[in-house]
Amino acid sequence: MGEVVVVKWGRQWQQKKMGDEITALREIIKDLINTDHFDEVSLVDNAKTTIAIVLQQIGCSFVDGKSITRTTTTIAIILNNNDIVLMLHCAFQATKISIQVYFTHAGGSVIEENPKKSIDEGKSNGRTIRLAIIDHITPIPSIVIPVKEIVRICRTEGIKHVFVNAAHAIGSIKVDVEEVGADFYVSNLHKWFFCLAFVAFLYCKKSNSSSDLHHPVVSHEYGNGLPIKSAWIRTRDYSSQLVVSTVLEFIDKFEGWIAGILKKNRDEVVKMGKMLAEYWGTNLVSPPEMSVVMIMKSKHLYYGS
Repeated sequence: MGEVVVVKWGRQWQQKKMGDEITALREIIKDLINTDHFDEVSLVDNAKTTIAIVLQQIGCSFVDGKSITRTTTTIAIILNNNDIVLMLHCAFQATKISIQVYFTHAGGSVIEENPKKSIDEGKSNGRTIRLAIIDHITPIPSIVIPVKEIVRICRTEGIKHVFVNAAHAIGSIKVDVEEVGADFYVSNLHKWFFCLAFVAFLYCKKSNSSSDLHHPVVSHEYGNGLPIKSAWIRTRDYSSQLVVSTVLEFIDKFEGWIAGILKKNRDEVVKMGKMLAEYWGTNLVSPPEMSVVMIMKSKHLYYGS
């Protein structure tokens, strides 16, 4: 009898108390990333999970033959030749493989080039670009990508869905999703925001299609929206999410709060990068203004040669 009471109490705590905690965290992240809508923010375990969430939806549109510019019948006939996904400045191999698997399985194509060349190639022969994927910070090489400008190019070219993979962003640069203007923006809190592994946020701009987003693991919260579905995955360990509020208390102790930490880290990284490059007789791979909490050196002559 006692075991039944404990189990019942545990479920009530998970669904009510823990749910309230995660809701409060989503409110905090909403303000951190500058979005007005609380229900545009979901907490998940990793950026890779959000890639699965978004690509599952977009991938289904390949199969269903959905298109803004063509009828379903036309797309269904020439699906394999007319659906394109662009990866713009996407440098991390695991992400590339995940994207390629989803879309080639769905009968689509993936183009990986510089933005303008990719868009021109993607739109050739009357093809439809369903999604553009952009890194905000590439880990190898360590470079901050001008995502706001690239998103603007995508909009001008008629690309409806834009996904910014910003796994390294929060905690290393200022994140402003309204300014970036993408439909989807993801960042890991366990990389540069002092959090335990694994916790990340996914921003989904409000639209008619955002209701079609689903977590890869669905429990009885199916149909209640992605933020609620992501907050209750049954027997998962939620410790990394629940300590985010404690992390914020820790950040409050620093002068200038998160902005002060960002500036201090970047200044020290650039300083040490230059010192090591001089000591080793090498060069920085990228100019300091394109670096944040990571900087790369090389034995070859790049920036500063």
